[in-house]
Amino acid sequence: MKILGIETSCDETAAAVVEDGTGIFSNQIASQVEIHARYGGIVPEVASRQHLLSIIPVIERAMTEAGVSWEDLSGIAVTVGPGLAGSLLVGVNVAKAIALSRGLPLIGVNHLEAHIYANWLGDGSIDFPVVCLIVSGGHSDLVLMKGHGDYVVLGRTRDDAAGEAFDKAARILGLGYPGGPAIEEASRQGTASIQLPRAWLKGSHDFSFSGVKTALLRLVEAGKVSSVADAAASFQAAVVEVLVTKTVVVARERRAKKVLLSGGVASNSVLREQLVKHSPFPVLVPPPILCTDNAAMIAACGYYRLQAGRTDGLDLDVVPSLKLA
Repeated sequence: MKILGIETSCDETAAAVVEDGTGIFSNQIASQVEIHARYGGIVPEVASRQHLLSIIPVIERAMTEAGVSWEDLSGIAVTVGPGLAGSLLVGVNVAKAIALSRGLPLIGVNHLEAHIYANWLGDGSIDFPVVCLIVSGGHSDLVLMKGHGDYVVLGRTRDDAAGEAFDKAARILGLGYPGGPAIEEASRQGTASIQLPRAWLKGSHDFSFSGVKTALLRLVEAGKVSSVADAAASFQAAVVEVLVTKTVVVARERRAKKVLLSGGVASNSVLREQLVKHSPFPVLVPPPILCTDNAAMIAACGYYRLQAGRTDGLDLDVVPSLKLA
């Protein structure tokens, strides 16, 4: 069963064909990073206009790479939220047009749920329950997944998400955009020698990264940062320690069979290494290309939703603030 996935939640225009929720036939991504880098962050209006220009060529490339025709597809899966409203509308409207014209089932997909399903790509043999850490530019969520489509959110960010905190820290240190890769690259030349706070929020599995970001800003403003590399390494260490510690605690409490890491920040090599090192349970992490926004994860998630009979009508609409559970 082959599913065409379409992803336009933020600044990546992506399309992919995936078979049976695991096998990637194609995975095309048109990035807007260079466009938004000049602004130091994503400009929603610019993003949506770029999606309009890119989406049809990206879908055509995905179909060609996969070597499939429309008759080979079993459904069209598309991100409905969370994300930027204008960007989401481009993908949803194109998906509805394809579904209508080709007589294919339409499957609306939660972007956060899809990030979890990136772990199924290449490996469909995951036993439940699992604990999932979803870390991206807009989200830092700890989720218990009891089965397909069965989620309990145990913790989420109270302010800045991890990816957002990396972007802001990179801006403070003059490292550019996007912040996550810039912080990681700079940190390779430094050591985590600067003391920065950790917000543990005792009694809660929630996250908070605004405090460590503000502490870094105050040190820079006071002229107490002599090494950008050390500052980057110290900031990264503070964020990673909290993410890893809270995830391990939740996994132990819930007796998880595995720990799943996903989202754009999951590309961070230090986070990946530290979670694998400290988790008492096996850790699954997608390759970096499947951590950042992509359509293969949308198609994988769409497959399992279609298997459960969860399809949508042509009145499907975007939900920019959509929650996972």
